[in-house]
Amino acid sequence: MDLNSPLFDRIRVKPKPKQEAPKSAARCNHPGCLEAGEFRAPMGRDHEGQYFCFCLDHVREYNASYNYFSGMTPEAVALYQRDAVVGHRPTWSMGVNRGGKNFREEGDDPSRLNDPLGIYRRHSAFHASAEPRKPQLGIAAKRALDQLGLDEAAVPAAIRARYKELVKRLHPDANGGDRSREDKLREIIRAYNYLKSVKLA
Repeated sequence: MDLNSPLFDRIRVKPKPKQEAPKSAARCNHPGCLEAGEFRAPMGRDHEGQYFCFCLDHVREYNASYNYFSGMTPEAVALYQRDAVVGHRPTWSMGVNRGGKNFREEGDDPSRLNDPLGIYRRHSAFHASAEPRKPQLGIAAKRALDQLGLDEAAVPAAIRARYKELVKRLHPDANGGDRSREDKLREIIRAYNYLKSVKLA
């Protein structure tokens, strides 16, 4: 497509006519004022979404004395502010174990479930009987355990005990100053530090 074509020169776009906002015919809501009420001001806590219309002088006066919480006790104000953090929506506490044995939400009674195929019953029975699985170990963790002479089923207490035993056996001070096993000791220390960093020891 050639953007320099003379066809584009003949295209004219008609500008949109400027529309002025209709003037408010409402009068100022302040008693005795006859000026136009051009400025909106909220009516208050029990009248959400409703507004007074004031002239400039009276809206300034109204805003200077406006208090959304007037008439509320300090406890009610604190409760309102706490609910305002989450936008006055219902929330649930963090860390609730929804898959836990005793967790039930409202209307979450498994005996009332219409489950003709038994899918949910099988699923809940499986989770009730299943033992907690151990996390899968990476190659580096397996290698570090191998350096310490342990298998994947080793618990943190066993890892710490094995580390202390090897350090006592390989340290030059325990061998009369013999430094021939120092490289092996460094590998043991490095392996143990790695296991600590991944929270296995």
